[in-house]
Amino acid sequence: MSPGETHPADEPSTGPQIGVGVALLLVDLMLIAGSVYCVGMAGWAVGYESGGSAVSGAAQTAAQAMWLLGGGAVLTGGGLLALGWRVPGIVQLVVLGVGAALVSAMGAG
Repeated sequence: MSPGETHPADEPSTGPQIGVGVALLLVDLMLIAGSVYCVGMAGWAVGYESGGSAVSGAAQTAAQAMWLLGGGAVLTGGGLLALGWRVPGIVQLVVLGVGAALVSAMGAG
């Protein structure tokens, strides 16, 4: 083995990466569904409240959910990438990033 080659034991196994990726994907989907539900309920409440405070409340809920999902994407995806777990890290960045964009679009509309 030449000095530039890494030993196979130094690289993480794909089995644990797949398990962690699937488990985090389920958690991500639950977070996204909860965020969409909360923003939808805040938007639904606009019809029952008078004045402009309800609209800003829905937008504020969407902004909070967007920051939660975006921060989760950066922390979990970046952390997994820093550990060398590329597949689960990229899945975290993509899924939570798309969820953050979805919730942000809901709040803007």
